[in-house]
Amino acid sequence: MKLSFSTLACPDWTLSEITAAAKDLGYDGVEIRGLGDEMYAPKLKIFDTDNIDKTQKKFRDLKLAIPILSSGASLGLYTQKDCAPTESADYIALAHKLGVKYVRVLFTHDAYPDGGDTELFKSAYSKLCAESAKFGVTPLIETSGMLSDTKLLKKLIGGIDTDNKGVLWDVNHTARYNNESVDTTLSNIGQYIKHVHLKDSLIEKGKPAYKMLGFGDIPVKEAVKKLKASGYDGYYSLEWVKRWHSDLQEAGIVLSHFIETIKTY
Repeated sequence: MKLSFSTLACPDWTLSEITAAAKDLGYDGVEIRGLGDEMYAPKLKIFDTDNIDKTQKKFRDLKLAIPILSSGASLGLYTQKDCAPTESADYIALAHKLGVKYVRVLFTHDAYPDGGDTELFKSAYSKLCAESAKFGVTPLIETSGMLSDTKLLKKLIGGIDTDNKGVLWDVNHTARYNNESVDTTLSNIGQYIKHVHLKDSLIEKGKPAYKMLGFGDIPVKEAVKKLKASGYDGYYSLEWVKRWHSDLQEAGIVLSHFIETIKTY
């Protein structure tokens, strides 16, 4: 298993602290989704002209990968129809410089299945695939918002005529917001899955509450086992959203628990 975690888990850590924890705990990579006060990866100082070589050397020396750059580009929103393609292009360009294979894009900002336009998304995503193919980068659609319904996502991505396409499966989103079984998800989009987000949750007081792995009711163990059986060889990445929910447990505790627990799977 190739294991990584999103920098959402540790918004107050420096890059050195993040990479040291990843190495010490036995992770294989770090998914970049902001660092410190800056969420826009192409603007991070660690990736500017003066520092990008040193940053890449740090990852190489520690034998850590950056499996994906996770953008916030929402391609299905008319309010974002001008800025989302620009953000996506910036992330594709950075991924190319870093030798990163994947960039995450979204349908809408909200994990809940509400809002967005499928035709707008399809048009923007098709153009992004064509452009990113020139750089050897693949934009991945996250199963989020309306696209946590993987029957809809299958229809959408299946209608895009390019080999340069793929899906980031957030197991929590398909199970929690669309009540999908693991078998249904894999049947619909299994062939397109290139990266996987894992987190656990429960419904408390009518709302989702994030839990450490094994303390919720999301079928993470089943998903991991069936992905492995299907031949999936990508990353399993912990998306602990501490940046958005400051009351969640601290990263040091959660990162250690995640890797110890998932290895038993």
